[in-house]
Amino acid sequence: MSEFTPEVGDLVFDEAVRQVGQAMGHEGPHWQLRPVGGGREWDAEGPIRPPTDAERLSAGVAVANGRSRSGL
Repeated sequence: MSEFTPEVGDLVFDEAVRQVGQAMGHEGPHWQLRPVGGGREWDAEGPIRPPTDAERLSAGVAVANGRSRSGL
C-alpha cells in the first residue's frame, strides 16, 4: 500500500487502471474501490493517491452525463 491512506468514502485515483473510485475498504494491501456514481467494486492493485481537481471533475461529469443519457 502507498503512503496515502484514505478514509472509507474518500475519492482516490487508482494508478493501475487510471480511474477515480470511492474507497470502500481494504483487505490486506488492496483497497476495494467503487466507481463514482455506483457500480461494481474492483481491487486497486497499484498505488492509489488523492485525485487531482481535474480527475475529480472528470469523474463527476461522467456521472452527470450517464444520468442525462438514462433520463434520470
